[in-house]
Order: sequence, then structure tokens, then C-alpha cells
Amino acid sequence: MIKTHKSRFVCALSGFVMALMMMPLSASAEVAGNPPQQSDEASVVTVQGTVLDVTGLPLIGASVVEQGTLNGTITDIDGKFQLTVKKGAVLEVSSIGFKTVTVTAVNEAPLTITLEEDSELLNEVVVTALGIKREQKALSYNVQAVDGDKLTAVKDANFVNSLNGKVAGVVINSSSAGPGAAARVVMRGSKSLDKNNNALYVIDGIPMFNVSSGNQDGGTMANQPGSDGVADLNPEDIESISVLTGPSAAALYGYQAANGVILVTTKKGQAGKTKVTFSNNTSFSNPLMMYDFQNTYGNLEGNATSWGGKLATPTTFDPAGFFNTGVDVINGLTFSTGTEKNQTYASVSTTNSTGIIPTSEYNRYNFSFRNTSKFANDKLTLDLGAQYVIQNNKNMIGGGQYFNPLPALYLFPRGENFQEVQMYERWNSTRNIMEQYWPTEKFSTDVNMQNPYWILNRMTNEVKKQRYMFNASLKYDITDWLNIIARVRVDNTVQDAYQKRYATTSGTFTEGSKKGFYGHSTANDKATYADVIANISKTWEDWSLHVNVGASIDDRNATSTTFNGGLKTVPNFFHYGNINKDISKRNEAGWHEQTQSVFASAEVGWNRMAYLTVTGRNDWDSKLAYTQQMSFFYPSVGLSFVVSELFDAPKALPYLKVRASWAEVGSAPSRFLTYEEFVYNEQTDSYGKPTTMFNPDLKPEKTRSWELGLNAKFVDGRINFDFTWYKANTFNQTFYIPVSASTGYTNRPIQAGNVQNAGVEIALGYSDSYANDKVHFSTNFTFTHNQNKTVKLVDDAMENGYLPKGTLGISGGPSVLLTEGGTMGDLYTRYRLRQSPNGYIWQNGMGEVVMEETEDYKYIGSTLPKFHAGWNTSLSYAGVTLNIQFTGRFGGLVVSDTQAMLDRYGVSQASADARENGGVEIQYGRKVSAQSWYETISTMPGTYYMYDATNIRLSELSLSYDLPKKWFKDKVGLTVGLTGRNLLMIYCKAPFDPEAASSVASNFYQGVDYFMTPSTRNLGFNVKLSF
Repeated sequence: MIKTHKSRFVCALSGFVMALMMMPLSASAEVAGNPPQQSDEASVVTVQGTVLDVTGLPLIGASVVEQGTLNGTITDIDGKFQLTVKKGAVLEVSSIGFKTVTVTAVNEAPLTITLEEDSELLNEVVVTALGIKREQKALSYNVQAVDGDKLTAVKDANFVNSLNGKVAGVVINSSSAGPGAAARVVMRGSKSLDKNNNALYVIDGIPMFNVSSGNQDGGTMANQPGSDGVADLNPEDIESISVLTGPSAAALYGYQAANGVILVTTKKGQAGKTKVTFSNNTSFSNPLMMYDFQNTYGNLEGNATSWGGKLATPTTFDPAGFFNTGVDVINGLTFSTGTEKNQTYASVSTTNSTGIIPTSEYNRYNFSFRNTSKFANDKLTLDLGAQYVIQNNKNMIGGGQYFNPLPALYLFPRGENFQEVQMYERWNSTRNIMEQYWPTEKFSTDVNMQNPYWILNRMTNEVKKQRYMFNASLKYDITDWLNIIARVRVDNTVQDAYQKRYATTSGTFTEGSKKGFYGHSTANDKATYADVIANISKTWEDWSLHVNVGASIDDRNATSTTFNGGLKTVPNFFHYGNINKDISKRNEAGWHEQTQSVFASAEVGWNRMAYLTVTGRNDWDSKLAYTQQMSFFYPSVGLSFVVSELFDAPKALPYLKVRASWAEVGSAPSRFLTYEEFVYNEQTDSYGKPTTMFNPDLKPEKTRSWELGLNAKFVDGRINFDFTWYKANTFNQTFYIPVSASTGYTNRPIQAGNVQNAGVEIALGYSDSYANDKVHFSTNFTFTHNQNKTVKLVDDAMENGYLPKGTLGISGGPSVLLTEGGTMGDLYTRYRLRQSPNGYIWQNGMGEVVMEETEDYKYIGSTLPKFHAGWNTSLSYAGVTLNIQFTGRFGGLVVSDTQAMLDRYGVSQASADARENGGVEIQYGRKVSAQSWYETISTMPGTYYMYDATNIRLSELSLSYDLPKKWFKDKVGLTVGLTGRNLLMIYCKAPFDPEAASSVASNFYQGVDYFMTPSTRNLGFNVKLSF
């Protein structure tokens, strides 16, 4: 339900916009900075033109000055300018990061001026919040830009993974579910105890509704994960990415900006030329890291664990042979054409991936179209776009013991013949069906084990998705310094998920039916965003002014229907009519929320050296309905000062800027917490109260952020250095405290507490050319350090001085417990081997060790890393380009439940080595049998299976060659190359990849491997053809 808010602010702004649009155009005839009308009209001309970069993109804020005078202007967001000057005057056109050029004003014919990049000062114009371009020298916060080419050098089915290591302050964890799976992106640490801490994605200035499929929270006995909305984007459509790591940078997005923003700018057609490009990227993947398995000791007859005697001949069974060579094939075709008044861009791409898990698939088909046109004497600019995405995935497996073949594969008894179970089904002539082959007298059913091939082929999970996106914008240039732009974007997704489980599947997964199970759910997600913005860009003498005032509405709703259950009549006939209604589960759910907003930003610059920026935004969020606070305001203020403009900067230090900013952003409480409601219970087929009691006193969760920074360039701009220190405190955290059973609820949300994140971001780069520009070399280093701290918690939610947040993995794993002064990743344990009074490990009468539970918790460390680092290097010569990237994570702990289970079942190499050594020495020459030792300590993963998460890897490698165009009569461009991702794990103490995530949504279920699908090493090639 949406409660109507004070939309009169939106109406008032709309009236202001209408008034501006009705202003007579003659009102702009004389503006500050332009000379008055001359008596001799023939002696002056009104020059109009467009300033572009070498790729044909417009340059905003470029300075156009009549040489020798103060008469000048700056280009608008489309790179256009208009200036009245003396006939024959020389115009000086300049922009930070580009070489200055001069042109002569001969007549009033439109000019097209192209500026080349200045190797000393590159990338000085960046895209900021709402898609607004700003000179980087004016920014008071940290914005990092990544060109689209860097994302496509080594392609990934989810382009977000290609950002890893390229920007400071961003931690990206790839899902273990394989190609196309969702990624976890956290900027400047986790801020909220209760809410999602993933970054916001913005497409061409408009926030994206990032819908996920599958279970993204992880767990030992959870459904498997899937993909998400941002993975639907075609990387070939991306022009560039701006990463806004702090709330100050993204405050204009309001409540969604607290976690930072990844702002994607897509391509559009270019004027003056027609270009068609075809690209193919093909890569092959294999497991990056595998556990060490033993093949010398078998199992006792009738016992599924491999604690039997030594085999006469070692078994040839190797779990690594189960995995396929994954294949990722990404094809793209783009078309670009245009004139000065009309540009068109279109693209088609296919992404087809088979994972290393047999039967795992991800397929995506992208179609996009964009047209930009000008009319009404170039006063109006219309930009239309449409995208259509078809995405299907099957058997995306992340980890856990449900719907996962790896437990049965890894723990398979070493004395048995694995080839026997590769024929996973046998004909039952009595039932006239194929039945699962997994004789329980030989093979275990512990941890829900079944035939691994049956799980893949007869317990399928499939998702089919169609997504439609339409966007339009209309810009009206009222004067050369004032324009109005209105934008709208519609994003609709229809998603169907199918679960089919054949007869003889374990009854745990068929609701007890012996004839199978069928489930079908349909989800419809719709998002409509619209805004209107007035933009003022004015300069006079030593002053500049950029103002943006706007209003927006963001409307989102989701509905879903589910019907599943065991089959009743016909085995393996998957249809609604065949579901046993008595044991079925059916549900219909949905929500609808809306946010109405007004916002403004003002940037005042003086003498091109000092800039003050102030922003404000007010949101009326429907999730605040029934609360006492119906809206919330987000302010930010920033100051940047270009020190190098104070003096004639030497070549050794041509650019030096210091900056500072402060911002406050927030987010409304989670939906359904502020008013009383009833929920449907699938298990009991009845309505009742939810477990959580409503609380109308909830307020927005707010984050206050401070940021200080320094940006410098050295040695003629060849070396760049960016440093940022930040501190953010998030208040009004949501806690759930127990309530009396007489209320009908289990807990009640309250707000208190304070979580702090403080740290530094460093980027250091070097770029230069040699041998008359024949050799180009660049290298960049990024460093990210974040210190998380739970400053304040709430006593009513504590248990014995701790705030429990669950256990990582299986029973006996480390407990996530929060304390004041600790971090959100603190781990504790209460389990150890029993000790004698003098501190020795105790053994019972049979010589076995015994587990005991202590009264107090013992702190063992944190899952949070101390810092991350990335190093990128590029070298090109004569058309050959080599790119290398290393990434590293340093510090933090992870737990391997998989290793614990391998040891418990006697299939690990460590268990075999212990048997070879006659047992495990515990102290002073005393030994305990390998079986007793490992069967005992494996029940305490939080004590004995914790590993340092530090790892360093060769994360990307590409080698490409641009064939000389003269070979193709200068009509065709052809590039061929080799690519690699995760080629080498240089250092890692953990037995699995610590950067892989079984959960991309949970704030606490991180750093745990419980039969997680291994990360992959990818090697491939690419071809790019353009004409």
C-alpha cells in the first residue's frame, strides 16, 4: 500500500519548469560575458559550434574565449556553445585534459571543433550523479572512471566481475554459482546490520531495479542461487563506468546512495561516420583450486565412510574428473551511424555459457536500439532507447547440501566403483519408469546425498526470463546557459522458475511423494522512473556556476505466484493438474512502493581553482507510511581547491588539488514493518500474524560521511596520485528484540546503535609514450583499507553480552557475534578438545579424543580483510598490446566445512597421511588414531578449520594484436587476442578460493565453503572486426 505524500513539491517544480519553457527566446539575447550590441552589425558575428573529443563524444564545460578579451562562454552538456565576437576574432578553445586549439571566426557557419587528449592531464571530465558531467578539478569527492574497453578486454558473462581490482574502495566477490551469476559489490565496508549493503547501479543517470533470481542469502540447506538484473547488461553497450564510492558523490540519489553507486554510461551513435563492429570472445574454464583427496584407503563393507583398510591397488577415482571444461561464448554485433542532427546505435549480442558443473547453463540474448535527434533549430534533443533481454539459466549451483552433487561426489566411498553410479538410473519393469540408482547399503544418504548425476539430470532447476527496458529523454535548450531535460525509464521483467524432481528422488525433496515433484513460480517486476531537471551552466569573468534543480518519481512493484508439491497420479508428469493438492504449497505475494523526490545541486567556482558544491534532496518514501516521519532530507557540502592554480606550476607538479566533503544519506525501514498485517503460511495453509511485530515509530537509517582527499599529477602529468580518507557512521540500525508470546509475535524491531567505517583509498598511476609515440606504457596501483567498527548496539537485543548473527556453515562452525567495539565480521567459538586439568588433551579409556563445549566464547578473528590491492599494467607497441592485472586480499578468516567433511569421511589426503604415520601426535609422543582425531575435530570447524584468507593472484591477462589496416585497404579493422582470468593463484593458505561467495546478499554469511562450486581458471581468445 502507498500512502499519498506531499507531492505539491513536485507540482511546484513542474510549474517552475513550465514557466522557464515559456520564456521568450529573446530573453537570452544579452547575457553576462557577452559584449553589448555593436552599432556596426557587420563587424560582429554570432559563432555557434560543437566541441567534441576524438571519439566524437561532446565535451561539457569546455571554455571558448575570444583571445585577448574576457568575452567567453562554456559548452553545455551536448558540447554546444554560442558566442558573439568581432569578425575575424581568434577563438581559444580549451578543456582540462585536452590540448588547446584556436579557430578564426570568419562567418556564422556552425563549427565542429575536435580536441585531442593531452597526455599530461587525462580523464579530467567524469560522469557524476544523475549522469551530469563535471570537471574533475571541481569535484569535492572521489570519482573513479573506467573505460568500456577495459571491461571487454577480458569479458565476463557478468561485466561487474571485470571491475575487480580496477578501482579503489570497491570489494567485488564473484558468486560461486558460475557464469552469469550475481556478484557481491560492497563499497567502503558494510554499513547496515539489517539491510542489503550492495551498491546501487545507475544506467545513464537513472537508478536500475536490480531483480535477483534464486536464493542469494546462502546457507547449508538452502535453495541454489541465480543471476541478477545488472548481469543482463551487454558489456559492448557500455561506453564508460563511473564509480562513486562515497555518499557525498551519490547524495543526489537519496536513500539508494548510502552504499555507493556504479554509474554506467551507454553508447550512442556518432555523427559523421557509419561503423559496424563484430566481436567474439570464447573462453574455456576449469577448476582453479581443488581439495586434496586420497585414493589409497577404502571403506569397510556396509560403511560409507572411507576408514577401511589400505587398498591393494589405489583407486583411480578422482573427483576432479567429474567437472566439465566450461565454455563461454560471447558474440556481439554493434552498428553506429549518424549526422550532426541524428545519431543511431544498435546492438545484438549472445552469451552462451556452460559451467564446469555438468548440465549447468547460462544463456542470454541482448537486443538494444538508441536514437538521438535534434530539431526545432537544435533547441530540442530527443533521445530514445529500447532494450530487450532473453535470459535462461539451468542448474546454477553455488554450494550447500541441497540440490548439489558435490557432497555425494567428494564423499564417495573409495572402495567402491564410481563408474557404477554414472549409470544413474535403472529401469523398473514393475513401475514402468526409470529409477535412481544409489543403493543405500553401499552409499550414504547423510547430508542428503543422492546419486550426483541424478541430482543434475532428474532434479533440475530452470529459470526463464524476459526483460523489456524503454527510456526516453527530451532536452530543451532555452538559452546557451539554461536547459530543461525530462527523462523516463520503464523496466519490466517477467520470470518463470521451474523445478522438476523425478520419481525416486529422496522424499525430502518431493514432499514425501514417490511419484516426483513439480513446482512453477512466476514473478513480475515492474519499475518506472521519471524525472525533470533544470540545468544552469554559466560563467563570467572569474566565476562559474552550475546548478541542477529537479524532481523525480520512482515507482516499483512486484508480484509472484507459486504452486508446487508432490505428484499424485502419474509419475514424472509435470503439470499443475498432477500435483497432490493435499500436500501442495501455493502462494501469491507482492508489494508496491514509491518514492517521490525533489533535489538540487549548486556548484560555484572561482578563478578555476576554488569550487564549492552544495546538494540537497528530500524523499517521500512509501515505506515510511504510518510513521511519524513522512519524509527525510539528505544534504551534502563539498569544497575543492586546485592549489596548482595559485602559481605557475612546474612540470614536476603540474596539478595539485585538495578536497573535503560531508554528506548525510539514509534509507527507509524495510517494507511491512510499520503497520499491522497478516501473512499466508504455506505449511499450514492459513493466515496469521508474522513473526515480527510492526512498529510505527521506526525512522530512516542514516549514514553521515566525511571525506578528505588529495589529487596530484607529477612529471608533466605522467604520474597521477589520488588519496582519499573517509569516515562514515550509520545510525538508527534495526534490531529485533524478543516480545511476550501473548502478543502473538516473536520479536519486535527497534532502532538504535551506530556502525562506523573508516579507511583510505589510494590510486597511483604512471603513463607515458616512448620512441616517437610508438611505445605506450601505463601501470596503475589501487589500495583499499577499511576498518569496520560496531560503535553502539542495543542492550535489549544482546545475549550474554553478544548480539548473535548466526553460525557460519554447519553445526560447530564459528559464531558471528557482535560486540560494542568489535566488527561486523567477528567470529567466536565455544568448542575445543577436552583437556585435563594440567592443560593436556584428554583421552578416554579407548584412547579417543573428545569434544567439549566451554562456558565462554573464545574470539578467533574476523571475516573482514585488512586491505585489498590491485596492480594493472599495459604495454603496447606496433599494434601489440599486453595487459596484466594482479589482485590481492590481505587478512581476514574463512572456514572450510568441506575440508571438515572430507576429514570426517576419511577421503582427504590428510586423513591418509595420518594413517600412514600411525595416527596423529597430540603431545609428547602420544598419538591418537587418525579416525578418532578427524571424526572429532571435524565437528568443530570453528576451531580447527579456520584459514587465513590472504590471497594473491594473476587475475587478468590479455595479449592482442591490431592487424595493420593497410592490409585491408584501410577499410577494415581486425584485432585478435588471447585472454585469461584467474590464471594463477600465487599465494593462498586456504584450501578454496577465499574470494568466492556462496552468498551475495547476506551481510554475515561470508567466507564459508560448504561444498561450494570451485572457482574457475579461464583461458580463451577474442576477435574484433570493424568496418
